[in-house]
Amino acid sequence: MEFAGKRVTVMGLGHFGGGAAAVRWLATQGARVTLTDSAPAEMLADSLEGIADVPLAAVHLGGHVPEDFRQADGVVVNPAVRPDHPMLEIARQSGTRLTSELELFLWACPARTIGVTGSNGKSTTSAMIAAILEAAGRTVWLGGNIGRSLLDDLPRIQSNHDVVLEISSFQLHYLSDELPGPHVAVVTNFTPNHLDWHGNEEHYRASKQRILRLQSSGDVAVLGQTLINDGNWVQCGPADQISLPDPADLPTLRVPGSHNRENAQCAAAVALGLGISSEAIRRGLASFSGLPGRLKHMADVAGRAFFNDTTSTTPESTVAALAALDRPVWLLAGGRNKGLDLPAMAEAAAQHACGAAFFGQSAPLLQQLTQTHDPDARCTAVETLDEALAWCWTHSQPGDAILLSPGCASTDQYRNYKHRGAAFEAKVHTLKSNQT
Repeated sequence: MEFAGKRVTVMGLGHFGGGAAAVRWLATQGARVTLTDSAPAEMLADSLEGIADVPLAAVHLGGHVPEDFRQADGVVVNPAVRPDHPMLEIARQSGTRLTSELELFLWACPARTIGVTGSNGKSTTSAMIAAILEAAGRTVWLGGNIGRSLLDDLPRIQSNHDVVLEISSFQLHYLSDELPGPHVAVVTNFTPNHLDWHGNEEHYRASKQRILRLQSSGDVAVLGQTLINDGNWVQCGPADQISLPDPADLPTLRVPGSHNRENAQCAAAVALGLGISSEAIRRGLASFSGLPGRLKHMADVAGRAFFNDTTSTTPESTVAALAALDRPVWLLAGGRNKGLDLPAMAEAAAQHACGAAFFGQSAPLLQQLTQTHDPDARCTAVETLDEALAWCWTHSQPGDAILLSPGCASTDQYRNYKHRGAAFEAKVHTLKSNQT
């Protein structure tokens, strides 16, 4: 992919670094870069600061200009942008090539790539793989949807390194058919998700399966436990499938829950497929302490243990989190409903939580569903996370856990899931300060 002298529009600067990295990298390649975002400048201040020294052909914020898409040689699409966006249709009709920050990286990356996707567990599995490879003495780069673009690191990535990428369904959708897939592909599991973006389950499944279809003969694929006997997944790519190891061969993990044992199985299978020793696998998994915002024990206050699981944006993640904790749990859940299976989460709350405080747009429905499963279930529907935390604090007692595991998107009240998790941690630290 040659960009020198080309007119390239970067659509969506965002807050996670991918847009800024694409702008910087394209500029180094000699492209004439136009940046456009529907958000106003004040909402993008942190990201704009990171590209303040980059020469740009044009900047259009607070809305899009059709000519930026009609006259461009290429458009780098932020993965949050829906495929049916009117500006993308203008680009398609003009013959403009659509690409993404991840595709830019994959075309240019000289190292072996390990791509990890799935409806749940992809971040933890990615980090587990990196921990194992590091324990084996490999030089490892971890990025992608886990929160870090690696475009800026390309000058330092060498051919004998390993790159582990968490890849979302949005990112997979925008990868072009001619792009070589990752040398190792992992799909942890599959349950309906992001149907508000994909439109239906079939589109979501097809996007996930692209990670396998883009691979070549001689590549390696790992499927999670629930997919290994599913012909829809086993037969949709040309790579060699690596079997999962026996769970009994894995060490004791520092992260709780059977779902994390399944994540560890996938990570270990990748390592075995790459010829990593069993001892390095055990060391890497045993040392892994979890990721921020993923069922992370963050504080103890007056005998209550607080867990931040803000990355839980699906009902399945919340169900797994409730099952993972071995103490009485008070649940904080809710947010924007993405059209997913909320009854399953409500049933788990009724069965496994001492009580639940639901907040945000989905709160009334979650309370109704929970009390349908158990009319005597202790639960409430409130507007904000502040109110939900106060309710759980008042009703809990020493020895209990207070768990933020929303099971829904954050964008009804927060910029993103990280913003939600940071707000929760700030509230808990304030609570702790008030107790001392």
